[in-house]
Amino acid sequence: MMFSKVTTAVLYGLRVKFVQAEADVSNGLPVFHMVGYLSSEVKEASERVRSAIRHTGYLLPAKRIVVNLSPANLRKKGSSFDLPVAIAVLQAMGIRIPIAETGEILWIGELGLDGEIRKVPGILPIVDEAKKQGISICVVPKENEEEAGLVDGIYVIGLSHLREVMEENLTGRSPVKKFVLHQRPLYPDFSDIAGQEAVKRAVEVAVAGGHNILFLGPPGAGKTMLAKRIPGILPPLTREESIELTKIYSILGRVSSEQPLIEERPFREVHHTASKPALLGGGQTPLPGEISMAHKGVLFLDELAEFDKAVLEVLRQPLESKEIRLIRTQGTYVYPADFILVGAMNPCPCGCYPDLNRCMCTPAQIQNYLGKISQPFLDRIDICIEVPKVTYESLRGELYTPKERDSARMRRRICAAREIQKQRFLKNAYDVNALLEPGDMSRYCDLGSTEEKLMGQAFQAYGMTARTYHKVLKVARTIADLEGEKKIRSVHLKEAIGYRTLDKKYWGRQGLR
Repeated sequence: MMFSKVTTAVLYGLRVKFVQAEADVSNGLPVFHMVGYLSSEVKEASERVRSAIRHTGYLLPAKRIVVNLSPANLRKKGSSFDLPVAIAVLQAMGIRIPIAETGEILWIGELGLDGEIRKVPGILPIVDEAKKQGISICVVPKENEEEAGLVDGIYVIGLSHLREVMEENLTGRSPVKKFVLHQRPLYPDFSDIAGQEAVKRAVEVAVAGGHNILFLGPPGAGKTMLAKRIPGILPPLTREESIELTKIYSILGRVSSEQPLIEERPFREVHHTASKPALLGGGQTPLPGEISMAHKGVLFLDELAEFDKAVLEVLRQPLESKEIRLIRTQGTYVYPADFILVGAMNPCPCGCYPDLNRCMCTPAQIQNYLGKISQPFLDRIDICIEVPKVTYESLRGELYTPKERDSARMRRRICAAREIQKQRFLKNAYDVNALLEPGDMSRYCDLGSTEEKLMGQAFQAYGMTARTYHKVLKVARTIADLEGEKKIRSVHLKEAIGYRTLDKKYWGRQGLR
């Protein structure tokens, strides 16, 4: 009788749980039995392992083979257990695996029937956690090697076939080469948009402080064009943010071996027919949804009022907490969701309101249309900006007027403002004004007597909630940062208050508040 044990891992959201693959070969009726609270694809591993071992030149003995994936109370799901099970069985058969003698190794990979080791999702978070737990070597599929190599301080070995664990001197393999940043892609430029200088300014403020923004205006005014140019002005990702974002895409299997590290902030455009699971994430074992795929980037919801109201309402919690918690019977799955929400919508079903000469909608139709956006949802929008119809003079004037707000200039100002915020919040758990905690408002958003009086008047005039009040102060703080000012002045506060007048103009007029 022979026994063997190797280490592997399973993902629960972004949480990693380590698993021991134990194999026992003993006398008895020939059987290959797997236990340990297994899903159907893990149970099927016995046939894949049997065939893969045969294609390495070995045959399973006519004995009783039992494989246990421990701990037994954890649900095991996915095909990444194939390789560790095969290694455990081979060692239990008495076959020497040279690399296994060098220390504790983490084994991950799916096996083909011919012994090919195939790519699996979720490698990056597993390898990163393995390093934190003191594991020094990870054996992964060759296609996952570059992705796993993004983790510094751990020795990664990529294999293409099961026979390599016996035929190659794997201990002599050099570590994966370090990853280098590539050139930024070309994005559409804000200078392409005629006029709309006030709206471009609002976009600049939103991106500089990480604030949510809503465009409201008639069809053809440029709402979608404005939104799709935002990726070109987003500040660069830090190394830590890139790794965090890549982990999410790794779980979804959307990381390529040619370009494993995600270098650009994501821009996710969601169609108005999207369901709750598509937006939040879902499944029996929940995978990240659009809000997590937009982490550290932008989530763009075009035709906001066309979304199912229930779908919009479920965004309220992640917009506040910057994460999504998906609860299942086997546990809670937590994914990050720190994104800038960009919404765009018409003011009425026909899009022409408040131009009563062109609008064909009845007051009831307008009320029902705007009523799809609830007041609690609106309270989570920092900046509401009207996108007016572009005039002929603006279109012609753009041909001759120098561009004050092209993407390059906007991005430079935004990066400068972000650096100010980064230095300000060095001792905090956040790095942008939009995430300011209520307890820190008095410290970072202190107002003078003139500004205090102005804020009090606006609070009463616009019927602000406590959340709206804090949003205005955060936006004013960002405007001051863009201007290089240490104190919030009246001019900054007036601009921030101006970004909160549309909800009263449209929703208040229709009696929806």
